[in-house]
Amino acid sequence: MTYDSDATRARLLEAAHDEFLERGLAGARVDRIATAASANKQAIYAYYGSKNALFDAVLEARLGVLADLVPFTPDDLPGYVGALFDYLVAEPGVMRLMQWKALERPEASAQEVRAHVDKAAELSAAHDLDQEQGVDALMLTLALAQAWNLTPPEIRSPAGRESAARLKRHRAAVIRATAAVVGELLGGATH
Repeated sequence: MTYDSDATRARLLEAAHDEFLERGLAGARVDRIATAASANKQAIYAYYGSKNALFDAVLEARLGVLADLVPFTPDDLPGYVGALFDYLVAEPGVMRLMQWKALERPEASAQEVRAHVDKAAELSAAHDLDQEQGVDALMLTLALAQAWNLTPPEIRSPAGRESAARLKRHRAAVIRATAAVVGELLGGATH
């Protein structure tokens, strides 16, 4: 049987995702990741260099999927936020990984900075804003999309009545709030 390095890398990323999701970067153990991936610890270091780099690879892969499935639409921020909200509700692990990163490694990577600066620039160009206004609009829209997952169920659905209808109402509120907030920032120029 021949060794398949691509398959090993994929198994390591999947096992690392599960480990980091549950335990964060500090609590994750490379021996558990290797065992879950049916690989050895040396493969992690050979392919990724370190546990930190493996965490970065996991996060980059998950955010890459998000970017592919939810393309940024600066001309339709409410639509973008609605799609982002849907994705984050369906895939709450992405938010959990981002929270672990924020807690354990709060500095932004060059890739994160580039992605956000590029989006803010697109937003600024689409709506004739300066850079600071574009950054503000982007930060607020991202926060609106994430609010559901960052709020405990007991608060977001009083009396324990979390349902599909409640989620739908909140999604509609997120879209309206995005239109209102961004409309204010853009001087009423939302699409």
